[in-house]
Amino acid sequence: MLEKKTFGDLGLKKSVLRGIERAGFSTPSPIQSQAIPAILKGGDLIAQAQTGTGKTAAFVLPILHNLKNSGEIEALIITPTRELAMQISDEAFKLGRFCHTRTICVYGGQNIKHQISFLDKKPQVMIATPGRLLDHLKNNRLRNFTPRIVVLDESDEMLDMGFLDDIEEIFSYLPEEMQVLLFSATIPKPIQELADKILLNPTNIKITPTEVTNADITQRYYVINENERNEAIIRLLDTQNPTSSIIFTRTKKEADTLNAFLCAQGYESVTLHGDLDQRTRREAIMAFKSKRVQILVATDVASRGLDISDVSHVFNYHIPLNPESYIHRIGRTGRAGKKGVAITLVSPLEYKELHKIQEDVGGKLELFEVPINITQKLQNLLEIKISDKAIDSYSQLIEQIEPTQLCLKLLTHYLEGNKMSMPNFIRDSEHSTPPFKHSKKNHQNRSKSRKTYIK
Repeated sequence: MLEKKTFGDLGLKKSVLRGIERAGFSTPSPIQSQAIPAILKGGDLIAQAQTGTGKTAAFVLPILHNLKNSGEIEALIITPTRELAMQISDEAFKLGRFCHTRTICVYGGQNIKHQISFLDKKPQVMIATPGRLLDHLKNNRLRNFTPRIVVLDESDEMLDMGFLDDIEEIFSYLPEEMQVLLFSATIPKPIQELADKILLNPTNIKITPTEVTNADITQRYYVINENERNEAIIRLLDTQNPTSSIIFTRTKKEADTLNAFLCAQGYESVTLHGDLDQRTRREAIMAFKSKRVQILVATDVASRGLDISDVSHVFNYHIPLNPESYIHRIGRTGRAGKKGVAITLVSPLEYKELHKIQEDVGGKLELFEVPINITQKLQNLLEIKISDKAIDSYSQLIEQIEPTQLCLKLLTHYLEGNKMSMPNFIRDSEHSTPPFKHSKKNHQNRSKSRKTYIK
């Protein structure tokens, strides 16, 4: 068995190693072990790795090693969101504390005059979002701007947000003699085409999903009907009792709607997505990180790069659009040796998509049923566990027969086969809680302590 590398084996100078030790890092992750030596050699690099693999330190550490304190900006890191820019800035400051590293964070929403005043303090590393950086370049606010190393972080996210044209224009302002590092979770065709334009004979590194599968994350899925998602989330929150949870939605509107629904039920919840202004987004993140609220309803903007720890549960309100998104999302939990739970709500028609994700990710997703509160007799009637085969059959039958008719026919078949009749006690259970309805008592208890942080 090969002995694991240490950070000292990677060729980093002592002041950088001291920062690593102070930050509490012990051994390099796979992306760090491969990327750091390659970057220190000076060539261009394409690195494919998912969130949670330690890729930020993989490019920050060699940047810190190579800083020459020239009085000019020596490294430029371009990233799609202001939250990720701030996190990278914090990481560079933390790891570079013994290198006396000076950083500047440039993004939209900040006062431009303030940013210019920070530039006068001669920072060594600039972390920027594409739009504001391009604005500075077009208006000649960056004097003697010749960074020796340029990093494109979360490149596929920049593609999704429509920044690739901005990136190409930014590179028209940059010097030809520089080292370019491209980091991305996936390499779709437009990203590869961009790499072909701006990189020269790059080294290629790929950390596959199987290398980042986290054994500390329990992965489950629950089969529900399309109109049951909100009530299923509430039932799972009540029974799982998460200490902190992120619920991922596909759209911004869906995030707002679900967050409003949860707040109306007395849950302490905030929302996070790209349409919120900078102040509101920052308040939401801080409320969640400080445990003032237990639930963050977010689009995929929160699955990439945000430094949010101690998340006990991740919920996928809808099945993610691709395996990479699934990995990003569930990577928010099960960190630093702690256990986590990732739960995905799936309608029968989405079952094939779930199988595709399971095959690509390689992890074990277990089937569970959303708990319901009904009479014991009815519980006994419905105690049969749902099988994978039944879900697969349903997805085929539903295309040929209306759901209510299908349900009635199958129920008739079951009752006649077992010589049973639908008992009267189902109609007499007025004092039991209907399926997917949360306890009024629990609702009242939550409402008493409810606080509103983000409107």
